[in-house]
Amino acid sequence: MNKYLLDTHILLWSLLEEQNLDNKTIKLLNSPDNILYISPISIWEIIILAEKKRIKLDNEPETWVRNVLQTIPLHEAPLNHEVALCSRSIKLPHQDPADRFIAATATVYDLTLITSDKNLIKSAFNYKILPIA
Repeated sequence: MNKYLLDTHILLWSLLEEQNLDNKTIKLLNSPDNILYISPISIWEIIILAEKKRIKLDNEPETWVRNVLQTIPLHEAPLNHEVALCSRSIKLPHQDPADRFIAATATVYDLTLITSDKNLIKSAFNYKILPIA
């Protein structure tokens, strides 16, 4: 089994804007042979994006997230001390804590990060990455 960590935008695209994903990625996300993980940081980012009206959800953000977590087979990759420590060693051109925690989560749990974020793709020296164009 392959284990993947979804970057926040990949999760959102898979649920709200699937046209942003290529067929290979859609197949990967839907395959029962793969285990999909998300970080609690992605939940935090989704709520902030909804509060700032940068994404439109069909429900209150907290309700929408809970519904997603109940209906989609996603596993939590919890934040812990190792993820926090590792987040400071990730080489990124910015200090965005969400990107740092997501990259560190992929590193600590040995997950392949699925992302289209150019900064995360370029910095992928401590973690495996599946770049989405």
